[in-house]
Amino acid sequence: MKSYLSDMDGVLVHGPRIVPGAEKFIRRLKDADAQYLVLTNNPIYTPRDLAHRLQITGMDIPPERIFTSAMATARFLQSQKPNGTAFVIGESGLTEAVHEVGYVITDHAPDYVVLGETHTYNFSQITKAIRLVAAGAHFIATNPDPSGPSENGIVPACGAMAALIESASGATPFFVGKPNPFMMRSALNYIGAHSENTVMIGDRMDTDIIAGIQAGLETVLVLTGIHQRADISRFPYQPSRIVDSVGDIEI
Repeated sequence: MKSYLSDMDGVLVHGPRIVPGAEKFIRRLKDADAQYLVLTNNPIYTPRDLAHRLQITGMDIPPERIFTSAMATARFLQSQKPNGTAFVIGESGLTEAVHEVGYVITDHAPDYVVLGETHTYNFSQITKAIRLVAAGAHFIATNPDPSGPSENGIVPACGAMAALIESASGATPFFVGKPNPFMMRSALNYIGAHSENTVMIGDRMDTDIIAGIQAGLETVLVLTGIHQRADISRFPYQPSRIVDSVGDIEI
């Protein structure tokens, strides 16, 4: 039986609304006892927070079935330098993940500067990050997304803040989240799945689909999010399948 990795926003939900057919898809996964994991580049929330958010929309996905770019970032830090130190800009989703792998969060000569996303970026923190990176701390960022949605329109996201720090410090960040294959490999290891038998479902060609292809996964593009059929031909790579909605995917 195949395992499934699925993006969250644009595939399963649109903000507070369930994508039509998504609930049935999750039910089919559970009924078939299939391995699955919901992936998100959003590092702000913990899996428990996101499970609660999904439950409010009417979708029952337990925290252990959710994997964030913050979790992948923490695993990257652990693999590079176990029990190190980091200066972290982010919310509880990131700080909790970093603590869980045995890292100390500090602004005193840290091994890494780790940039995530926050509801309110603090200029003094950004300045501190620039100075620490310029002084030799390695620069890691959770995800390359330059902007994200809000109720009032787009807001700057991790990629935009990373560009600011890079411009001022001269150091290029290492982005852990999609489309980095490291996040995909971390997710596969998290559920004990193999790339040859796993499907990646997403709504974006430039993050979900390319990440799946680079990790050797079968890919399915759903048309309920960012990219539509008219957009696909301009990319030099193609998904394995295209479906109108995640609800059209048979297990």
